[in-house]
Amino acid sequence: MKRNILLNPGPATTTDSVKQALMVPDICPREQEFGDLTQSVLKKVVQVVNGNLTHSAVIFAGSGTAGVEAALSSVVAPDGKILILDNGAYGKRAETIIQAYGISHRTYRIGWGEYPDVAEIESIFQQDRELTHFAFVHHETTTGMLNPLPELLGLCQKYEVDSIVDAMSSYAGLPIDLHELPIDYLISSSNKCIQGMAGTSFVIANNQKLAKTAKFPARNLYLNLWGNHSYIEKTGQFQFTPPVQIVYALNAALDEFFEETQAGRTARYFKAYDTLLDGIDRVGLKLFLPKSQHSKLLTAIVEPQSPNYDFMEMHDYFYENDITIYPGKKAKQDTFRIANIGAIDYRDMLLFNEKLLQYFEDRKISNS
Repeated sequence: MKRNILLNPGPATTTDSVKQALMVPDICPREQEFGDLTQSVLKKVVQVVNGNLTHSAVIFAGSGTAGVEAALSSVVAPDGKILILDNGAYGKRAETIIQAYGISHRTYRIGWGEYPDVAEIESIFQQDRELTHFAFVHHETTTGMLNPLPELLGLCQKYEVDSIVDAMSSYAGLPIDLHELPIDYLISSSNKCIQGMAGTSFVIANNQKLAKTAKFPARNLYLNLWGNHSYIEKTGQFQFTPPVQIVYALNAALDEFFEETQAGRTARYFKAYDTLLDGIDRVGLKLFLPKSQHSKLLTAIVEPQSPNYDFMEMHDYFYENDITIYPGKKAKQDTFRIANIGAIDYRDMLLFNEKLLQYFEDRKISNS
């Protein structure tokens, strides 16, 4: 099968074995066999972050945003209030979801690409004692920034608010241990660092906190966290029609994760990142963020100020060579983004570097 190198932040490049897992005999998702598979997958999803003693996974048919909306719309009581961290497109999206449901909130808004000031956030908690929840993105792929997870969780504990962590692009890529990090609700999907196919998202919820939401009036049906959780606990099945083949592929991807180990996967990603930076430096490009703020999973690169440069032309050049690159989002500087997640390694980055240098030389692009 032809292999494409996807350097966008998901869906990511998958292994042949994950793709082959899609090819299963047709099965009714209400059969016991598929229910057993679903239960196994849910346990493995939680095992990735070492949360099986305290947390449960609630799975949805839908992209990562479905999981985010499920958590945000389900866990805040009618008299609750949520603080949103907006320093990127996905923090902004969380705010948009909250606004759509009319949930009481306030937003700590800084520039896309600015690092959160923990002291400023603490002052918000000190001033606003009505806050009951804090939602933020761990790895903000707008810029490749890794927000300060332990420090933000420390504030949640200090001020007794529940944490909602969008770990869409860090789950299974970076070590997250729920024995050490008191995350109440962690959200991710099947198509990022876990290296499965797009089509499912999940919320890994603290069991005690999740049980309390059973008393809250449901704001929706399909994405209600407690409704889906209680149904699957009783029946062993999705509440609504699942993407059957995607679940089989996710199961295969989870098995591959445990075979590689978290340490092995993170090391592979980091070696690819280091290789990428060598290539970026070679052509004289600049990084959008200080290296100290990098996730090492996605890198935003400042676009060169050259009349010979055009991102879409560069995109098409790479696409013709079976490599996909990704445009930036509007921030204080124009960027393009390169992710190093999925079933790739440093050799793929060496190829990218080679093609990048060739492209810049052929078109006489200078960044000076």
